[in-house]
Formats: sequence, C-alpha cells, structure tokens
Amino acid sequence: MFIEILKAILFGIVEGVTEWLPVSSTGHMILLNEFINLKVSEDFYEMFQVVIQLGAIAAVLVLFFHKLNPFSVKKGEIEKKQTWELWLKVIIAVLPSAVLGVLFDSWMDEHLYNFVVVAITLILYGGAFILVEQQNKKLEPRVGTVGDIDYRTALFIGAFQCLSLIPGTSRSGSTILGAILLGVSRPAAAEFSFFLAIPTMLGASALKLVKYIYESIIKQGLFPNATEIVVLIVGCIVSFVVSLLVIRALMEYVRKRSFSSFGIYRIALGAIVLGYYLFAYLL
Repeated sequence: MFIEILKAILFGIVEGVTEWLPVSSTGHMILLNEFINLKVSEDFYEMFQVVIQLGAIAAVLVLFFHKLNPFSVKKGEIEKKQTWELWLKVIIAVLPSAVLGVLFDSWMDEHLYNFVVVAITLILYGGAFILVEQQNKKLEPRVGTVGDIDYRTALFIGAFQCLSLIPGTSRSGSTILGAILLGVSRPAAAEFSFFLAIPTMLGASALKLVKYIYESIIKQGLFPNATEIVVLIVGCIVSFVVSLLVIRALMEYVRKRSFSSFGIYRIALGAIVLGYYLFAYLL
C-alpha cells in the first residue's frame, strides 16, 4: 500500500497544479496514468481522476470564503446582494457545459480519453493562447473585476467552458481564454474561472461518483478496497494543499504577466507526447 500512497501523492500534486493553470488537468492525469498506474480497478480509476478534484475545489472555498459567502456578518446589504449576483452569474455560466456533460459523458470517456486527443488539443489551444495574448497586448480590457462581469458575458464564458469537455483543452484554459476574448482582464478572468470551477467540478464529481456506485457497486457488487479508499483520500488532501499554493501564485502571476508562457508549454508538451507515441508505434 505504501507505493500506492506515493503514487496517490503524485497524482494529487499533478491535479493541484494543473487544475488551475491553463494546461489541462485531465490531459495531464491521462498522460500520467500512461506511465504510472495505480493498482485500482478500471471503474474506480475513472471515478478517481474526477473526484480527486474535490480537494482542489475545497482550496477555492477556503481562499475566497469571504468573497463567496453571502451570509457574512462583515458584509453590508449591498455587498450581500452583489455576492448573490455573483453566484447567479456562476450558475448561468455553468449551464451550457452541465447540459452537454450529462448528455455526452459516457461517449467522451469512450472516444476522447486518449493521448492523441490530449496532444492535439494541447497544441491547438497553446497556439490560441499565444495568438490571443499577442492581439490583446495593446488593448485595454473593458471588464476590470469579477463584479463587472454582466450576465451576458458570464453566459458566453460558460459557452467557452464547453470546449473543456474535450480532454487536453483545460477547463481553466477555455474559460480564461474565452473571457479575455470577451474583454475581461486576466486577473478577473482567472478569478471567475476559479468560481466557475465550484459547481462545475462538484457536478462532474457527483456524476462520476453516482455512475461508479451504480455500475460497480450496485450492479457488480464490487466495493472499493482499503487501498482504493486510502488512495482517494490521500489524492484529495494533496490536491487541496497544492491548490492553495498554486491559486495564490497564479493570481500574483497574472497581474504582471501574460498567459503566453503557458501556450508555449502546451505546444512543447503536445509535441513531445506525439513524438513519443509515434516513436513507440514505429518501433
């Protein structure tokens, strides 16, 4: 079990780092699983790679608790109203991907969760980040803070999030890229992406957990063993701790720098992945 715990720590680190950076956490988890396999059932791993995100969600709730809490006694009536409006914008933004995610979840698991799709999307959206940052270098964003995002813009950002249903795209990457194209500043785009992650990832985790319980436990009578339970707990805890550090660092980073460096990283990683598997195929 000790080796599996070490693997779970590694998966938690990868999740905690890549969930918030625009580099695709799902893509990195798929690639990591190609080289380091957890000794768990296939059904459990399918659930694990999504539910581990709960640790990352908890980090957002801790870091932005005051801003997201409409019941805070430290807030006046206007601030509480603004907080409720923020949550409404988040819910509106999450609707497009929620509908598509429920409809196509099983199909995407079967057809898109592979290294070829991940590599291609890493490269495509890496190029998109570089192009968008170049085009917006001299433009002044029309939306400076999260509070300035209107309902229409929130819905359009949510539409961009639908792109992240394809592995390798990146949920944070698609929402941040979409927000920037819509005239939102980088700090506001990143922050709204964090908030949008809460219902998105809670919904995705609930869907995977229910699917696992029905398909594996109820239909087959296959309960998770002690190792699998420990792996899930450790992965969530590590992703929580790492996310606390990464979110703080990213917010500081985007105030001073562009996302172009992440675009370069995506292109380089995608090229390495394609090259590796092409070489392995030819051999």
